[in-house]
Amino acid sequence: MKRREFLQTTATFSLAAASGVFCRQAFAAQAIDMRIGASDLRVLPVLTYNLTQRQQAKSWRPWGDVQTDEAVKEELARIQNEVTNLSNTAEFGLKMAKPEKVSTAQQAAALDVGNADALLVYASGGGTDVLEALAGLKKPMVIFVRERSGPYYLWHEIVDSRFIRSHTDAPKQTNASLEDVVVDDQAEVLWRLRALYGLKNTIGRRIICVGGPSGWACPEAPERARQRFQIDMITIQIPEVNALIEAARKDPAAVEKTKTQAHEYMSARGVTSEITEQAVAEAFLLKNIFHDLMVKHNACAVTTNGCMNSYAGIMPCLTLTLTNDDGYMAYCEGDFVNIPAGILMHYISGRPTYFCNPTFPHNGRMLFAHCTAPRRMDGSRLEPVTLVTHYESDHGAATHVHFRRGQLVTVVKPDFEAKHWLAITGRIVDSPVLATCRAQIEIALDPDTQDVIRNMRGFHCQIAYDDWTREVAYAAKKVGIDVQLLPKKA
Repeated sequence: MKRREFLQTTATFSLAAASGVFCRQAFAAQAIDMRIGASDLRVLPVLTYNLTQRQQAKSWRPWGDVQTDEAVKEELARIQNEVTNLSNTAEFGLKMAKPEKVSTAQQAAALDVGNADALLVYASGGGTDVLEALAGLKKPMVIFVRERSGPYYLWHEIVDSRFIRSHTDAPKQTNASLEDVVVDDQAEVLWRLRALYGLKNTIGRRIICVGGPSGWACPEAPERARQRFQIDMITIQIPEVNALIEAARKDPAAVEKTKTQAHEYMSARGVTSEITEQAVAEAFLLKNIFHDLMVKHNACAVTTNGCMNSYAGIMPCLTLTLTNDDGYMAYCEGDFVNIPAGILMHYISGRPTYFCNPTFPHNGRMLFAHCTAPRRMDGSRLEPVTLVTHYESDHGAATHVHFRRGQLVTVVKPDFEAKHWLAITGRIVDSPVLATCRAQIEIALDPDTQDVIRNMRGFHCQIAYDDWTREVAYAAKKVGIDVQLLPKKA
């Protein structure tokens, strides 16, 4: 993302922050850009086909309806209508190019895909060499075939046996898989494109790492995140942040602004507090510093390492909540075992994700907790909250979010080696008050408890409202990570 675009994206927030004006309505349901820094997924639709002529007393045509110039013309018009509808339906940035048509491998190989992030292949006909040439363009492919949504497509019959498995019993294609094939259903196309959009905006993502990047019990994690996702980690040393805090405390305008921000935040509907307004003002002071660092470095994500001893007396818990609720990404502990999953699910879902600690599942339930939970979990409305201290230090400002009971959620649990993630769903049954990190969420698990236990790896988890398991699994596989999706218990 270019710096000018980033500054335009953050202009509205910056103006409000600079003026210190945060009205009560700002903390209610509102339209927030929850995909700050994202760029559109650019897709090139391609129709593959072959023309045939009748021959006497011999087989002259394969399966399929698109075998004449007129049928090709009609199908291109149908495709144009469908991709236009996809663009209009998508809640994420999706740009569809004008559909192309190819009937030979040479035509496929010659396609200009420089501006395309992915191909949407309408595999009506054509030889295996045509699909192989498209795969050779090294772009992600979604392969659409028709049975009953329009004219019948040849590749509905043979896409797996001839192309994916290449006349063997195991998949052979390296740039396409069985998961890339869709029959008839445009909604199935759309969620795959959403997954690719999330992946595009995760790859190469820049993140501010206060105290440097790390990994929970896994020093190799930052390098693995670079290898898998090319995450661009910008280290800001803790003494530099401490100096910025001390300077801001000496700036009367900055102090007055944070007091106003804190007062408006604490006065908003749905907010109760067990801490002082000064503690909340300090959280806003650090949030403003983090925002300035992100703008300076053209980043839209931040993570904090070495924060258990505070930054110049500020525990960053509420700061991370506020940053997530503004549409940015903010994660505790600098844990790059887990952060790539959070970035990916953030861009897929258009919602903040909750970086949290798991506990041991039992009786169909699992408790998660941390002190940094976002409130705008559905991407729009702020959940009610009780403002409390950070648990371990009993200092500063953190959130006990009253999560929405009955809400469907996705839990992603990455492994230490960045090879096998676990993705499950469940429903919120409680936000208890136990002697743990402050924002506690208990989930009734959809899968069998023992299945979850057997497949747990790593430590930290990411939670998002609604079900994004298929998108996460589809996207992660593109970078070599297998995601275990557990079936719902009987």
